[in-house]
Amino acid sequence: MIKEREVSALSGGFMCLILLAALFGSVAGIIHYATLGSAGGIIGSVLLLIVSVISLVGLTVVNPNQSQVVQLFGSYAGTLSKPGFWWVNPFTTRRKISVRVRNFESAKLKVNDHDGNPIEIAAVVVWRVVDTAEALFEVDNYENFVKVQTEAAVRNLASTHPYDAHADGQMSLRSNIQEVAEGLKKEIQERLTKAGVEVIEARISHLAYAPEIASAMLQRQQASAIVAARTKIVEGAVGMVEMALDELSKRHVVELDSERRAAMVSNLLVVLCSDRHTQPVVNAGTIYQ
Repeated sequence: MIKEREVSALSGGFMCLILLAALFGSVAGIIHYATLGSAGGIIGSVLLLIVSVISLVGLTVVNPNQSQVVQLFGSYAGTLSKPGFWWVNPFTTRRKISVRVRNFESAKLKVNDHDGNPIEIAAVVVWRVVDTAEALFEVDNYENFVKVQTEAAVRNLASTHPYDAHADGQMSLRSNIQEVAEGLKKEIQERLTKAGVEVIEARISHLAYAPEIASAMLQRQQASAIVAARTKIVEGAVGMVEMALDELSKRHVVELDSERRAAMVSNLLVVLCSDRHTQPVVNAGTIYQ
């Protein structure tokens, strides 16, 4: 694999002064030797002029957060990554690569989750190029490579996790957002390392059931929420009934046999667990009538 290395370069300002001096000197030499009629002097001045003009091609400017990959006759010569005005071998070719932080949002993919339910999922990936040589020479198009591998990683993530957790401790796409994001980032990084790309962050940006099962799954979620709420209500009601019976017995307010205690428990649970307002019934007689 080709790894990034720094190319040797000279100060562009210094070389610019030298080349301009050589350029004007060669022009002055041509004029001078032409007046003298010296063919050798004219040829030397013309050669100096040609070299000066060709050398001017080696001047280049590197902007912040930008690198230039330098090639000499097809071979990788190095990378010019320091911002500034530089001069390199004029016979080299230079290709600019941005090393800025970029983000990419995948399309909404329709895949089956771990339970076989069709879902829609998309992800946002924040990335940047950290090795310009690998990005340019190891893959055909590193930007397209990022897109394709990201979508492949998102598909694999969706197929290995359920949308919702159906057991305690089970990791799901909807509940374990942070853990899923870390797993997605790790998988995408493994795929993009060969392209000289660093994944800074990866998160799910869209997650939903497919339209054909969305209504059924919504009813399922609502049923689960109702069951969970009822369970909490029953737990609280049982505690309140127990506390009421204990207080009545402790303070000797009334003595109840087992049958009347059962009736009181039943009535209190109906009052506390009902989803509608209860209508009280006043007993004008004794509790045994």
